[in-house]
Amino acid sequence: MTQTASSRPVPGRPHDPPPATPRPRVHRAWWVALVCFVALVGAAGFRATPSVFIDPLQREFGWSHGTISAAVSLNVLLYGLTAPFASALMERYGIRRVVSCALLLVAAGSGLTVFMEASWQLLLCWGVLVGLGTGSMALAFAATVTHRWFVRRQGLVSGVLTAGGAAGQLVFLPLIALLVQGPGWRAASLVVCGAALAVVPLVAWLLRDRPEDVGLLPYGADEHYRPPEPAPAGAARRALGALAGAARTRVFWLLAGTFAICGASTNGLVGTHFVPAAHDHGMSVPAAASLLAVIGVFDLAGTIASGWFTDRFDARRLLAVYYALRGLSLLFLPLLFTDSVQPPMVFFIVFYGLDWVATVPPTIALCRAHFGAEGAIVFGWVLASHQAGAAIVAFLAGLARDAFGSYDVAWVASGALCAAAALMALVIRARPQGAARAAGRAAAPG
Repeated sequence: MTQTASSRPVPGRPHDPPPATPRPRVHRAWWVALVCFVALVGAAGFRATPSVFIDPLQREFGWSHGTISAAVSLNVLLYGLTAPFASALMERYGIRRVVSCALLLVAAGSGLTVFMEASWQLLLCWGVLVGLGTGSMALAFAATVTHRWFVRRQGLVSGVLTAGGAAGQLVFLPLIALLVQGPGWRAASLVVCGAALAVVPLVAWLLRDRPEDVGLLPYGADEHYRPPEPAPAGAARRALGALAGAARTRVFWLLAGTFAICGASTNGLVGTHFVPAAHDHGMSVPAAASLLAVIGVFDLAGTIASGWFTDRFDARRLLAVYYALRGLSLLFLPLLFTDSVQPPMVFFIVFYGLDWVATVPPTIALCRAHFGAEGAIVFGWVLASHQAGAAIVAFLAGLARDAFGSYDVAWVASGALCAAAALMALVIRARPQGAARAAGRAAAPG
C-alpha cells in the first residue's frame, strides 16, 4: 500500500502519537477575574467624581449642598436597587452583554453632564444613568463571577474584585481633582466617559460567561462537579423570588442592617463628604482627594486580606471586628481636620483604608452559606440596603452641613452606628452546609 506524505512515518520516530493539546499554565478563571477587575475599576471612575464636584457645581450654578447631595443619593440608591436585577439578568443573558451595556450607561451619564444647566439634569445624569450603569456593575457582579468561575479561593477572589471597585473609585480622585482645578469639571467628566468606553472592547473580547463555554471546569472543581441548571425565564421574577425567600429569615435582615451601616459610613459619608469637609478646614481639594486615594490603596491590601481571612475564619466575627474598628476611627475624625495633612490624619487614612470595604468578602460568604444557589442574588438585595444607607446619609450629611456649618454631627453618628453593626454581626448564627443548601432551594422561585 502506498503511503501518502502525510501518513508516512518520520525517520527515527515511526510511532510518535499526535501531540496533545497543551493545558494552559494559568486557569482561564484568573483571566476572567482580571477582566472583571479592570471593568470594576473603569465603572468606579465616575462614582469618584461627586465629592470633588460639589464645590465647583455650587460656585457655577449656585446649588446648595443639599441639592447636589440629593443627586448623589439617587445615584447610590439606584446603584443598590439595580444590583439584584442585574445579577438575575447576568444569569439569564450573560455577563458580557450586561456589563457592556452598563459601561455604556456610565459613559453616557458622564458625558452628558457637560451639557447640563439645571438641577434636574444633574439628577438624570448622575442619579439615573450613572446609578443604573454602576448598579449593574456592583458587587453582586463580583459575587456572580466568583460563584461561576471558582470553587476554591472564592473568598480571596471576591476580596480582590471588591477591592478593585472600591479602590478604583478612590484612586481616580487625584486626577479628577487636578482636572477640576485646571481645565474644569467638564474636562474631568469627559475623561471618565472615555475611560468607561475604553473598557467595553476589553469586556466584549475577553470576558466569558461560564467556564463551560470554553470547555473548562471552574477553578478548583473536581471530576464530580456538575454545571448548575440554566436560569429560569424572568430575571425580575427570579430576583423578587429570591428576596421573598430570604426575607423570611432573620439572618437576611441582620446582614441587610449591618450592610446598610457599612454603606452609610463609607460611600454615603466619607466617599461623598470627606473632601468638602477637609476643604471647610482649609485643606486644598487636591490634597483631600489624594488622601481618599491613599484610602483606596490601603483598601486593596485590606480587602484582599479580608478575603484570605474569610476563607479561614468565622465571617461573623470578622464583621464584628471590622465594624467596631471603623466606628472607633470615625469618632476621632473630627479632631484630626486641619488646614494641612498632619501625621494623625495620615494614621486615620491608613487605618480606615484597611477597613474600607473589608466587610464585603465575609458578607458574601454568609449570603452564600445561608442561601446557597441564590446567594449571589440575595447578596444583591443586601447590597441594595448598603446603598440605601449610603443614600440616606449622603443626603442627611449635606443637610447637616447646611444647618450646622460642619460635618461633626455626621461623623459621630456614623461611628455610633458602626458600633451597633458590630453587635448585630455577632447575633448572626452559623448554619451547617446541609441547611444552607435547603435555604437555597427554598429561596428559588417555583
